[in-house]
Amino acid sequence: MTHMQNAVVGRVMMIVIMPVSLLAVAGCHEKSVERVETAAAVPVAVETAKVEPFSSTIVTSGLVTAAPGAELVVIAPEAARIAEMPRAEGETVKAGDLLVRFDMPNLVSDVAARRAAVAQASARLEAAKANFTRLSGLLAQGVAAQREVEDAKRQQAEAEADLEQARSAVGSAVALATRAVVRAPFSGLIAKRFHNPGDFVEAAAGDPVIKLINPAKLQVVASVPVGELSRVVVGHAVEVREPGHEEGQAAKVLTKAAQVDPTNATGDVRIAFVKPSALASGTRVEVEIVGDEHPQALVIPAAAVVTEEGEVFVMVAGSDKKAHKYPVAIGLATRTKVEITSGLKAGDLVIVRGQDGLPEGAAITVEAK
Repeated sequence: MTHMQNAVVGRVMMIVIMPVSLLAVAGCHEKSVERVETAAAVPVAVETAKVEPFSSTIVTSGLVTAAPGAELVVIAPEAARIAEMPRAEGETVKAGDLLVRFDMPNLVSDVAARRAAVAQASARLEAAKANFTRLSGLLAQGVAAQREVEDAKRQQAEAEADLEQARSAVGSAVALATRAVVRAPFSGLIAKRFHNPGDFVEAAAGDPVIKLINPAKLQVVASVPVGELSRVVVGHAVEVREPGHEEGQAAKVLTKAAQVDPTNATGDVRIAFVKPSALASGTRVEVEIVGDEHPQALVIPAAAVVTEEGEVFVMVAGSDKKAHKYPVAIGLATRTKVEITSGLKAGDLVIVRGQDGLPEGAAITVEAK
């Protein structure tokens, strides 16, 4: 091939190669656009880590119940029929109002029989005393024997014992008969009617008749795991909430169990409402008891804490407008806040929304609250 031909071929090859090069440049430009898109700032919400007094909480469940002495469950004194029960369930009563009257004719006749026995014992005692007095006089005259006087004295002592026993039996029978009529010992509310007039009931705890409570003296009995019981302090604040409700009622720890239930490893904690509660007795509630207290703690929202594969960390909004991963150690905790014992400092902006799946160094933009 001549020199002129080689030159022509070379120019043709350059023409062919140039479009390919241009395509390659165009391809690189497209990839550069994709990198810009992946680096777009992620909107996040932040909160400031603060040093403040902080308390942990013990979260458990409890049951609303009447305070000791503020509940009465009426049980028949013996098997009987209900003659009268004028108060309806949910109705309020005043102290002294009739709750139940039982039809118990056997008790009336029993009281009468016991009183008759007292009269007979009294008559026997009088006769024994008179006999002892007579024989003592005859003994002084030398007519009666010493043995006769001793027997008379013994009979008098036995008659006195019989009379005392008969009087005691009357007292018991009268006390039992008075239970045929039950009146409210305090003002309150009929919480439950288990029977109606005309029903026959047994004298057993398993067959109650009516339940009266004082709604102004409701408390909560909470079951606290044994491992947490030592953290419960009498007098500490408590929040009581109905399940599904955010707003709770203020209360305080009244007492805690000195003995735990070994079958379920829990102990009862009795909680008193600060103000009278409108909750019904028997309501199941959620309970948050204030436990340990730290006067100076670094606190952040619980929503900021991320746990992945056993690692605990938070994402922090840096001054470079990027997210940075900070491993942390957690101390005390509540439902909404946690104490950070290491890994953060006061003033750090922790990301509380938008941090899920956010990589280290990702560009962020902080949204206004």
